[in-house]
Amino acid sequence: MAGEAQKDVQAKPVTNVIACLRSEFGERLSEALAVRERFGKDESFHASVPPDAVVTPHTTEEVSRIVTVCAEHRVPVIPYGTGTALEGHVAALHGGISINLQEMNQVVELHAEDLDVVVQPGVTRKQLNNYLRDSGLFFPIDPGADASIGGMTACRASGTNAVRYGTMRENVLALTVVLADGRVIQTSRRARKSAAGYDLTRLFVGSEGTLGVITEVTLRLYGIPEAISSAVCTFPDVDSAVNTVITTIQYGVPIARIELLDEAQVDAINRYSKTGLAVAPTLLLEFHGTDQGVKEQAEIVQEIALDSGGSNFQWTTNAEERNRLWQARHDAAYACKALRPGGEIWATDVCVPISRLAECIRETQQDIRDFGLFAPIVGHVGDGNFHLCLLVGKDDPAESKKANELHERMVMRALGMGGTCTGEHGVGYGKLDFLVAEHGEAISVMRSIKQALDPDNIMNPGKVLRV
Repeated sequence: MAGEAQKDVQAKPVTNVIACLRSEFGERLSEALAVRERFGKDESFHASVPPDAVVTPHTTEEVSRIVTVCAEHRVPVIPYGTGTALEGHVAALHGGISINLQEMNQVVELHAEDLDVVVQPGVTRKQLNNYLRDSGLFFPIDPGADASIGGMTACRASGTNAVRYGTMRENVLALTVVLADGRVIQTSRRARKSAAGYDLTRLFVGSEGTLGVITEVTLRLYGIPEAISSAVCTFPDVDSAVNTVITTIQYGVPIARIELLDEAQVDAINRYSKTGLAVAPTLLLEFHGTDQGVKEQAEIVQEIALDSGGSNFQWTTNAEERNRLWQARHDAAYACKALRPGGEIWATDVCVPISRLAECIRETQQDIRDFGLFAPIVGHVGDGNFHLCLLVGKDDPAESKKANELHERMVMRALGMGGTCTGEHGVGYGKLDFLVAEHGEAISVMRSIKQALDPDNIMNPGKVLRV
């Protein structure tokens, strides 16, 4: 009986919060188990950890109200975009309220002459580019999934275009953020540069909802290129492919995309997307510019690739062929999954200085063979980032143990090479334990920032830092 009484006392704060929010949001608050389970799960292998309720706001003011009520009762808040994250970012590890931002999906302001746009966090990257198309502008950050802009900002996403256009870190100009006590701040203005105070924008980009809830994002835009061409080239080994990339970058070729697929990933894509690529280490490339410019870029890279041992260099400006190629790249994870329908995908990544990339991939491939696992590799090799798509049996603890050991070896190898435990997937709680090894004493500074902005640890607790 005492245990039941204690449980009731513990449950009371969240019960009070739900009652208060229900009176204000009505049907936009749900306690249905199916809804809660969906909002407690991202696209990672991590199990669903449902929140106590899900509430759907439409404005910054409504988000502020939700957070204020939760703060008064010290109830956790978990922001939710589209659920495409890969490290358990949306799991309600300590219960609480999930804020569903999907209906905050309006383009607020487009400043075409200034090459920027203000959007709500629920706008997806595809939605934004469809909106921008008639203006002759586009937003280049392309993580593969049709993620929300808010989620991409919170997780510091990048993707296939990062080698030319950078990541979310370089392309977010300003944010509107609801803090842990319900206050609303604007981190910066639309000006392209400023020396006025601390760079709060960069602080919240990559904070994964642990410091505040992002409710508006001002983004840098680019003109749609006059011409786009894509190319494919096959190599005898990973080293030859990476050497091609290094030389291309050193030559100053303004290449937009450089993706590496190992033999296993090429085979998976061929089977799933019905492509006819040679089953060997392969580079997928894309060039942006004028008609003459993309032709010159392709010719330069072709020469570099051939000098490095590449073969079968093919390039095209045909939009249908290009779109088919890059859709196949974006479907890489699904292609892997199709090879083992009863398996579970464990997608993970690291990033190292590009001079160490081939070595890191080569040693990781050896680990895959030694552990007897199946784990195709794909990489944004222009910036030293590569991904494993581990396929693990759902009810095979021995295989899961091997996968864990392989993952830890890959991460620690990357750190030993001056790299990072996550190039673009973020930390969530899946990579939380590696952060101390990567940052050392800097972790204490991060904790101080967390404590200053969220003293009661209600903002997505259990992610990024152990508090």
